[in-house]
Amino acid sequence: MSAKTTDKILTIDDDPAIRQTIMEYLEDGGFEVIQAADGKEGLALFQKEKPDLVLTALRMPKLGGLEVLEKLSKDSPETPVIVVSGIESMDDVAQALKRGAWDYVMKPLKEMIILERAIAKALERSRLVEENRRYRIALEVANQALKKNLDILQEDQEAGRSVQMRMLPEQNVAFGEYVFSHSVSPSLYLSGDFVDYFKINDEKIGFYIADVSGHGASSAFVTVLLKSLIALALTRYQIHDETTILEPDKLLSKIATEIYNAKLGKYLTIVYGVIDWVDHKFSYSIGGHYPNPIWVQEGKAHFLEGKGFPVGIMKQAVYQTQSMTFPKNVQLVMFSDGVAEIIKQPDLPKKEESLLSMVAKSEGRIETLVGDLGLSENKNLPDDVTMLVLQRR
Repeated sequence: MSAKTTDKILTIDDDPAIRQTIMEYLEDGGFEVIQAADGKEGLALFQKEKPDLVLTALRMPKLGGLEVLEKLSKDSPETPVIVVSGIESMDDVAQALKRGAWDYVMKPLKEMIILERAIAKALERSRLVEENRRYRIALEVANQALKKNLDILQEDQEAGRSVQMRMLPEQNVAFGEYVFSHSVSPSLYLSGDFVDYFKINDEKIGFYIADVSGHGASSAFVTVLLKSLIALALTRYQIHDETTILEPDKLLSKIATEIYNAKLGKYLTIVYGVIDWVDHKFSYSIGGHYPNPIWVQEGKAHFLEGKGFPVGIMKQAVYQTQSMTFPKNVQLVMFSDGVAEIIKQPDLPKKEESLLSMVAKSEGRIETLVGDLGLSENKNLPDDVTMLVLQRR
């Protein structure tokens, strides 16, 4: 048998020899085993003991295995049930699976390892189901917090802007040699753009810039949801060692599914990155964001590579992670697409050329970029304009 366990297993069979064989084998592996001689007794014992897994025969007096399956599938669908029986007909197997059996092990049990593997597989699946349930509860709590924030935003847009601004990170935050700063200029009271940067562990930093489709309150609501989803991924890493927060492509796929399932009629574009401040490795993924991040080194600027679908348009989207080294005296500058609306050039290539030139001359100084783009005095922006600047000093 495998490593010791504390799982409780209920075995239901009218053959006492089979029950005894199963009990001795499983107890040797550390399981707690309880027995029932027929389906009626088994259901009563299930209600009393609440086992983690049920083994049941099919042909039994008083109440058969199919009836047991039907009752347990209705009352406790999360409990794995494995049928241990001979196959009188293929219809027995089909009926058992149709009524909720997680697996089917044939008698006679000549090799108990087959039963052991079926139990291990079912318990692992059960644990994953339970973990997903807890995740959904945590997400529901996050959604409740989101709803509370949304109610505040709907009551008063001025108050809503204050809430959104408080959600933004502090300015000029340093993580080792890396310094982050940002600027958010909304076209309305509330912005559909958002930025954040945060410590993941003692070696890694996470950061992102996002742009939700549309403007105003409805788009701002999605920025709250986005922050909640990333905060949840961070919590799951810190508590359960789930590494999604460290893998940009997987994180964007996860967020894409959640945004799609929320049915908000919104999608977003995003750049999410992770930096290891010990070995200075930088990885990032792009979800439909424009313009691409701008890399500034020795007075020259160019767009980084990367592309991908906007987040939330497709239920299951696949993204790519780009990786590189982050040298000293380099700036990484990111914009939302509103920047293209305020650069006075006749076409997109010239706008991009002008933006690269402006960023190169600024050397990543956010105050200079705000001035050069005219954001400090422009009160009627056609779109939200947001910047996120990262420098390694």
